[in-house]
Amino acid sequence: MKLIESKTLASAAAQIEFTAIPSTFTDLIILCSLRSTSTDAYVNINLGFNSNTANFTARWLYGLGSGGTGSASSLVRYAGDLNTANDTANKFSNSSIYIPNYTGSTHSKSFSTDSVRETNASANASAISAGLWNDTAAITSVQLDSSDGNFVVGSTISLYGVLKGSDGIVTTS
Repeated sequence: MKLIESKTLASAAAQIEFTAIPSTFTDLIILCSLRSTSTDAYVNINLGFNSNTANFTARWLYGLGSGGTGSASSLVRYAGDLNTANDTANKFSNSSIYIPNYTGSTHSKSFSTDSVRETNASANASAISAGLWNDTAAITSVQLDSSDGNFVVGSTISLYGVLKGSDGIVTTS
């Protein structure tokens, strides 16, 4: 894995974007530590590729609190859950987003996510999701936005590229 770019917000922002992603990697990994200014009880991270928010589908499994309840549903661009202004102060949600074969010309690009929302209360949550972007274009930019509110100061997001070795085996460095 090689760090491509990392961003930490110095002011609240509605969207975080990585542009001009090089095509020299096999896969992309995005690691996020985010929080929303929203006062809604549940706020999602939304994903976009190449400034496109259409042609996405995703399925997710969600666990909330100590009950371990779960459900599956369709949230079109779902990429994780966010801590909000109603949650414990200074607690940020953590998410990872994996995008394999982002330069391929196949009809759909897949992605998977793993997200945790820590609140020091009964509203702790974890979620996993799998999704598709139905487009043949190589992914050259990635956008993340909040379903409500802005990302707060101190939110951090890092984009990594996964390298393939000369023998065809994915390697880390």
